[in-house]
Amino acid sequence: MISSVLLSLRQQLRKIDWLARLYRKYFMKLPIDGGYSEIQVAQNKLLLGIKVNRLKATFSIVVPIYQPDLALFKEMVESVLLQRYRHWQLILVDDASKDQALTNYLSSLTEEKRITVIQRVENGHISKASNDGLAAATADYIVLLDHDDLLHCDALSAMADAIHNNPQAKVFYSDEDKITEKGERVLPHFKPQWNRDLLYSMNYVSHLGVYQRELVESVGGFRVGFEGSQDYDLLLRCVGKCHDQQIVHVPYVLYHWRAIEGSTALAESEKSYSAQAGLKALQDALAGQVTSVEFGKLANTYKVNWPIPESQPLVSIIIPTKNAKKLVKQCINSIYKKTLYPHFEILLVDNQSDELASVDYFKALEAEGRVRLISYDKPFNYSAINNYAVTKAKGDLLVLMNNDIEILSDTWLTDMVANISRPDIGCVGAKLYYPDGKLQHGGVITGLGGVAGHSHKYFPKGHPGYFKRLQVIQNLSAVTAACLAVRKEIFEQVGGLNEQHLTIAFNDVDLCLKVQQAGYRNLWSPYIEMVHHESISRGTEDTPEKQARFMSEVHYMKKTWGEPLLNDPCYSRWLTLDREDFTLR
Repeated sequence: MISSVLLSLRQQLRKIDWLARLYRKYFMKLPIDGGYSEIQVAQNKLLLGIKVNRLKATFSIVVPIYQPDLALFKEMVESVLLQRYRHWQLILVDDASKDQALTNYLSSLTEEKRITVIQRVENGHISKASNDGLAAATADYIVLLDHDDLLHCDALSAMADAIHNNPQAKVFYSDEDKITEKGERVLPHFKPQWNRDLLYSMNYVSHLGVYQRELVESVGGFRVGFEGSQDYDLLLRCVGKCHDQQIVHVPYVLYHWRAIEGSTALAESEKSYSAQAGLKALQDALAGQVTSVEFGKLANTYKVNWPIPESQPLVSIIIPTKNAKKLVKQCINSIYKKTLYPHFEILLVDNQSDELASVDYFKALEAEGRVRLISYDKPFNYSAINNYAVTKAKGDLLVLMNNDIEILSDTWLTDMVANISRPDIGCVGAKLYYPDGKLQHGGVITGLGGVAGHSHKYFPKGHPGYFKRLQVIQNLSAVTAACLAVRKEIFEQVGGLNEQHLTIAFNDVDLCLKVQQAGYRNLWSPYIEMVHHESISRGTEDTPEKQARFMSEVHYMKKTWGEPLLNDPCYSRWLTLDREDFTLR
């Protein structure tokens, strides 16, 4: 009797020691990138602070299996067994792998009461196998896990904590990274908060995805025919039944995506069927709402084309200028040469021009009917000039444009009209380049440099950006008024540009934040392309007076918008505020 008890204790101790070694191997080992290592240390400290005893959510982890690498599969199972949060059910669905070693291992797992093993008789592919797993699920929430990936040991703790803090929410997702064949953790993806238009461009949510079980059941689970993007299809149908507040981002790296040969994590181009299935899923999700959905600029990305209102509303393009004939001529000519959308007017706002050649040119433009010439005979105040011009605008839609813009894409105004005509969209911005082809504006991130900065500034023209974000349509907190479209009613609703405190700098950021605060989503598109010959006509902040004015505008923005300015929902707390390149904080 005593010997059997000692034997059992020794077995338990060996198991504990083995689990401890596994924990050190996969979760305490820091990533190879130095900056990411520091972030992971900070994240681990925060995660360990979660009080799991007060949490009540239960999770059914669904894992479809087909002929996995057995060693990697075992590591996946152990990453679940190592969860600090204990209220889980692991459902392993073998899709007729016909592998005796796998079958033997699965049989050994049934001693753990929280593990359910389902053996399919015939291969049905991932959607059918996953639905078998859903049918066996008994918990409140469904967790999706691939058969060779790994969960952080506090993945379920973090999700349970998020559920506790957001009881109304139905969909949760985390950040993720990739794990190499050597076990090195690389390429952390620090995601924004819920970003609907980014999801319509690509499945940025991906892993770790957690769904309310009732929600998954209400949409019918996974659909056969969408294999390769079955998770994207499920996600689109689920968020289609949710309010934005019911979709929550959990800002920790909780999922380690295995980057091995042939995996989607390693090479998306190897799985073209995934892109086709994703396109079909997005087309289905938006059917009846959009004109079309097409493939995007990069693999597994998409472009949604929204309809133009049948009325084809008039657009008032407002261009302030003082002199600068050469720039204005380039701008106006490019608009007429590169604009397919026909219903627009150009309001050229002359702010005390005193060069005869420029004045004569502006009058000639007016005589030809190419512009409506408006005089603003007061000192330069960018906000006041545009506010005044809006009162003269005949269009229901506005485009604020600098005089140093040169249009590149002929669908620029079509895309802007289509998007600002959506009832939930506020401001729409463009992708702007310097004359040498480097990026000038990829949208605005608040908090950069203390107030706001441009996303991916100076990146090469064709660069994908941080996880493709330079090449996809997405929601951003702000865009530059060098070219900004907005409905006139929204512009007036939020009080227009602030001509009292923000005469030159940050007035566009302030406008966008007011629009966002009013409940609209701002949007940036890489398909609206232009050259911005930045600030040639206005100059730089090179005098004490200009510098004092700029600092007062900085102070106003910080005082008005406060701490939230440093926590842009379209960015990540783990990315830098010191540079405009999406590198790690």
